[in-house]
Amino acid sequence: MSYSGIGGQAVMEGVMMRNGKDYAVAVRLTDGSIHVDKKEMKFDGTTVNKIPIVRGVYSFGVSLIVGLSTLMESASYFEEEDEKTKEMDEKTKAKKEKFEMAGTLAFSVLLAMALFMVLPFYISKFFGVYIESEAPIAAIEGLVRVLIFLIYVIAIGKNEDIHRVYMYHGAEHKCINCIEHGMELSVENVRKSSRLHKRCGTSFVFIVLIISIFVFMFLQADSRAIQLLYRIVFIPVIAGVSYEFIRLAGRSENKFVNILSKPGLALQKITTAEPEDDMIEVGIASVEAVFDWKEYLQKNDLR
Repeated sequence: MSYSGIGGQAVMEGVMMRNGKDYAVAVRLTDGSIHVDKKEMKFDGTTVNKIPIVRGVYSFGVSLIVGLSTLMESASYFEEEDEKTKEMDEKTKAKKEKFEMAGTLAFSVLLAMALFMVLPFYISKFFGVYIESEAPIAAIEGLVRVLIFLIYVIAIGKNEDIHRVYMYHGAEHKCINCIEHGMELSVENVRKSSRLHKRCGTSFVFIVLIISIFVFMFLQADSRAIQLLYRIVFIPVIAGVSYEFIRLAGRSENKFVNILSKPGLALQKITTAEPEDDMIEVGIASVEAVFDWKEYLQKNDLR
């Protein structure tokens, strides 16, 4: 069994774990039981995953699609079906779900572009009255973008449901850290593991925001329309570079890499929270559906 690092994300009252092409969603239902749904991704990134930068763009896209679908799937376990939905056949339901996911994905991308790209861009232009050079204005734009992101993750964390998602996010990290530090996957061992992890999506987003500051400082144009176009076109490239750093950070204990990872880890103190034991149990169920941790510990002599 090969291991390149399992990863996952929190969903509504649950955890999604990925290992290779396999992924599983484990959800705590209202009756107290744990429902686990294991699937295989249709995307085959074997060739793409060998190409630096490109594999980051691919991974980002796949994570966005799979993450959104599992988030919607987990929420569906707690939704009451109306009479029309109950009468639908499976094919019609599947088409309806795909249409809803496509609409949600499109809306999410547009909202993210407006909130984290367009809004900081126009806010920074107010400083053009006092600053002539475009480079410092682009730097201000990047700092505004980071500030908006921080306000966003703090604000949504005040919501009780989102705070529970943050707790499941903590359970996900603690399960992965437990395995990677050579401990058996039990509630007791997971509980004492760290809820911070260098391969986290939060760290990835933060690195994207920081790298974008330097990229857009050097990408200048006279037209504001072209400047905005740069901010859209180059996001996949920035995501690819950021992925390479996160990939390196997850495998390295280099002091310099660890220093660069600290801001992202600090941010995870906001986007994760200490989980309850029943949340840890859900995280363990999700891991065990896609990953043989016992074989991994024996093979790598970690016991």
